[in-house]
Amino acid sequence: MIKKAIVPLVLVALATTTMSIRAAAEKKQVMLDKVVAVVGNSSILYSEVKETSRMLIERRRQAGYPSDRDPFNEALEALLMQKLLYNQALIDSVQINTSDIMQRAEDQVNAMVEESGSILKLQAEHHMPIYDLRELIRRRYEEQSYASAMQNEVTSKVTITPGEVERYYKQIDKDSLPIIGQQYVYAQITKFPKSLVEAKQRTRERLLEMRERIITGQTKFSVMARMYSVDGSAIRGGEMEPTVLAGFVQPFADALAELKPGQVSEVVETEYGFHLIQLIDKKGDIYHCRHILLRPTYTAEELIEPMRTLDSIADLIRKDSITFEKAAMEFSDDAYSKRNGGIVSNHDLLERYNAFDAKLTATRFLEEDFGMGTGKSIEDYNAIKQLKVGEISPAFRSQDLVGNELSKIIKLVEVIPPHPASLDEDYLRIEAMALADKQEKEFRKWLDKKIETMYIYIEPEYRNGDFENKHWVK
Repeated sequence: MIKKAIVPLVLVALATTTMSIRAAAEKKQVMLDKVVAVVGNSSILYSEVKETSRMLIERRRQAGYPSDRDPFNEALEALLMQKLLYNQALIDSVQINTSDIMQRAEDQVNAMVEESGSILKLQAEHHMPIYDLRELIRRRYEEQSYASAMQNEVTSKVTITPGEVERYYKQIDKDSLPIIGQQYVYAQITKFPKSLVEAKQRTRERLLEMRERIITGQTKFSVMARMYSVDGSAIRGGEMEPTVLAGFVQPFADALAELKPGQVSEVVETEYGFHLIQLIDKKGDIYHCRHILLRPTYTAEELIEPMRTLDSIADLIRKDSITFEKAAMEFSDDAYSKRNGGIVSNHDLLERYNAFDAKLTATRFLEEDFGMGTGKSIEDYNAIKQLKVGEISPAFRSQDLVGNELSKIIKLVEVIPPHPASLDEDYLRIEAMALADKQEKEFRKWLDKKIETMYIYIEPEYRNGDFENKHWVK
């Protein structure tokens, strides 16, 4: 299964913890460490395998599932796969975000210093200077990132047709069909604060003040980003992964294209909020930049106002003075749902990732479909749990897909109870299963070919383990 292809990389990533770094430090104790395998230009140490197997055992314990496989051997195979993917990624010139790796390594070291109590204690525990420890962690994160990127290069090229989905479904034993959990269909009416214009102006003014401080040399762009940006890149001083202009939303891309290295843009508004952008450098068509993102903020009174409006609308609907569908069309600020009687779909999510296709539209949502980055907030789910079919919630605060503040009321339209997966009712979920199955098979074929052509050596005493892929031992 595809999970078996992916899980080893996750396990190896989990092994990059304080324990695994401590194990690496044990290399100085020759009696306890040695090379057990070599893949391409990468060696695998006994200490690496031991610590990865410990993490595997802990993961099994937490998940509550047993395994017949020896954890040491399973860990060795996971590392063999990671080293192979890493070496192939270098051969194929696969690109990764190195700035993110450096920040992750720095965060890891800072956490370890805090746990140890001081830098001196940490260095004593690991028998190496902190800069060597930081470099060791950085290399491990880098290897994991290359391996994951290489695996994604292989699996992302796999596509599936409706005919293949149907054949996949028919070959599943009906007693083995997955159970689809309880699903919800709901409708919404949303309202942004009326003071949105004023809030936007306040945000522009804050960014203009920051820009002035940066340009006059009072502070650095990266410092301001860390302090004030609401984007995930804030932890890296606003630094974004180098990419082509088409990888940025408009008009962010337009503003970036006009900048020279080191130059700071005017305030730029996008669907995500308001930005200041600084170009770090440009190599060919690849732009490397950092940015500060702010979203409009509101006073308590400004946030209460749309909730009052929505509660009034809900009262009219409950009194049959207006239907929910008509109220959604007249009053809702959500462009995606208002024309469909307020029914919530995944249209916004598909459009955001440039994957919109009518056949991918979904209006049924599982509990796990609610959460950050899905466009279906936890607040939505919490409101749904309190409703019976046909009921309307009180107004509550929420956020849209890109994090903008809004308020909404929702109506529970339908609850679909748990049931065995059906091709008619659950096509998208079965399609995802069929695609994962096909990706796994293609990845296994690719892996077999790479094992044949890449240099792999395993010390004789470790060759008799129960390897899932029998080609490792040559």
